[in-house]
Amino acid sequence: MAETSTETSQPETALEAPEIETGKENIETQIAADEQTAPTAVAKESDKPFEFAADDDNPAADGRRMRRIIAEDPEWTLATVPMLSVLATDHIVNNFATNAILDDLNDVDKRKVLRRISPTIPISVTSTIVSDERYWERCCKARWPVCNSVEYGGSYKVMLFERDIEELIENYVPSSGTGTLMALDEVLPLASNYVNRLDIKQLLPPIKETLKIGDDFDESASVASDIPEIDHFEFEVVFKQLPKLEEFSVTYQVKDCGMNFEWNLFLFTGRDCQLLSQTLKNCKTLKRLCLHHSKVDCDKLRVLVSHLLDHPTLEDLDLRYNKIGDSGARAIGKL
Repeated sequence: MAETSTETSQPETALEAPEIETGKENIETQIAADEQTAPTAVAKESDKPFEFAADDDNPAADGRRMRRIIAEDPEWTLATVPMLSVLATDHIVNNFATNAILDDLNDVDKRKVLRRISPTIPISVTSTIVSDERYWERCCKARWPVCNSVEYGGSYKVMLFERDIEELIENYVPSSGTGTLMALDEVLPLASNYVNRLDIKQLLPPIKETLKIGDDFDESASVASDIPEIDHFEFEVVFKQLPKLEEFSVTYQVKDCGMNFEWNLFLFTGRDCQLLSQTLKNCKTLKRLCLHHSKVDCDKLRVLVSHLLDHPTLEDLDLRYNKIGDSGARAIGKL
């Protein structure tokens, strides 16, 4: 029985060998076919031009890294959507002039808003809610190239209010400065607790009306037209709304008049003297008065001194570069 099983197994072994050889031939044939077709496939891929990414920072521009998405909204991007707090801060900053929101924010968001809001926002909006000196410093430097807060007690907010009022007064033209008066009426209530001093370096006279010379020319009318009917700025309106004013300096002159020079541009009239004296008398907080380069003569000085005799707080009186004689000096000695 053992011999019989041996004989029957030999033919089976002989039949399997050709199948193995046939498998090897098939593999070699397939490899040869792949080698023939491979150059054609590579050539087809090389025919396509290589596309470089338009922007390495934008992954959507490189089709090899992300799939191509075409949005219906042309402004849509793949950028990450900002956080809700960032969007809320942007909205507050962009609408601060019409809807000022600051006190309800936490300290971090409040600092972000104060760093970004525009320094040109009206003072009426920011004066009551913004106390950060860095914001007021930006406001001052946006208006004036030279800003030194040391002269204003280290406060840029005080500097802004004082210089703003000074500019409004210095550029006011009597009889035609309605807009200036309206601006003063708006800023004075806001500045009442901050203004400690005023330094007025010029006062503009009213605009003269020139008469045409004709057959009916009247010389007396010409002389009268040279005398302004309305004098310089009246300070009573300002002093009433500045309860903390301690220092006041004023010069009745016009700066940089150039070829338009006239002597009446440097004139301290009798009406100016009377109005200023009465205003100074009513200012019970004034400690220092400087009235210089204003052609103050003895008569005007006696009027001024008569109103300052019983002033409760005045400590310093500066009358340099005026036309003061002996009688004026005797009047000053009564103070």
